[in-house]
Amino acid sequence: MKLIRDYRGLAAADRGAAVAMGNFDGVHLGHQSVLALAHAASAELGVPFGVVTFEPHPRAFFAPGAPPFRLTTAEARASRMAKLGVEVLYELPFTPDLAGLEPRAFVRDVLVEGLGVRFVAVGADFRFGRARSGDTEALKTLADGFGVAVAPLVSDHAGDYSSTAIRAALAAGEPRRAARILGHWHRVQGRVEHGKKLGRELGFPTINLSLDGLHLPRFGVYAVTVDVLSGPHRGRYPGAASFGVRPTVSGDGTPNLEVYLIGFSGDLYDEEVSVGLVDFLRPEVRYDTLEALVGQIGRDVEDARARLAEAGAM
Repeated sequence: MKLIRDYRGLAAADRGAAVAMGNFDGVHLGHQSVLALAHAASAELGVPFGVVTFEPHPRAFFAPGAPPFRLTTAEARASRMAKLGVEVLYELPFTPDLAGLEPRAFVRDVLVEGLGVRFVAVGADFRFGRARSGDTEALKTLADGFGVAVAPLVSDHAGDYSSTAIRAALAAGEPRRAARILGHWHRVQGRVEHGKKLGRELGFPTINLSLDGLHLPRFGVYAVTVDVLSGPHRGRYPGAASFGVRPTVSGDGTPNLEVYLIGFSGDLYDEEVSVGLVDFLRPEVRYDTLEALVGQIGRDVEDARARLAEAGAM
């Protein structure tokens, strides 16, 4: 997949795609229905299958002091797009200039003159242009030389599939409900960081991932799958993970993700990994002694192993 971070001055080979357009935070099943429309159009027109998205997320741009809300980093979103067959990802810088474009100017400057799109697919709730003043009907009216398709919202008995619904499920400690909306396990992706290495001393060495900028799930222990994406240990491993602030070992209060890979032995520092949440096992608890903590970790690992086997994720 080719990543392009501007709409201006593109080579002819980088223009003319059939694109899905939106923020696509989480790349859930509703988003995937939009992608499917663009994919089908790309095949029919004989042009590349593309996605137009924005970085930073417009919500972060307009409310930089708001609590973290993103389900995926830009890197994780790009990884997901590549897995879904996207050939070119236009990750456009969401700047004051771009945010200030009226709908007509956005279509003219970005979609037509910049990207030269042949087709645009969006969701039914898509808004664009200054102050979100453009909607799907405006996009159809303003379209100049490209087709437009609108994917209806995807829903089930619990409501519309949305990033907001996924955040609510994760905050409640219900990763399986989040997975039903996503169409896959919710994943946290990033580089393995150096920690205090206390887990190694306790007999349960863990990898550490930052949660900076991401929506926080309910703190506690989870059964997880771990995809190691780089280095000599590439592959998928079962694991038990802790989201939280490590109250027993006097952490600094910064939320952290620590993961124990079941049956794994090796060094994963600085490697890229993706951790998928399968089941919530228990809340975060402070223990009076390290011995009590170690005993509970052992039980957590066995519980995670059983839950993963039951979910077919071993």
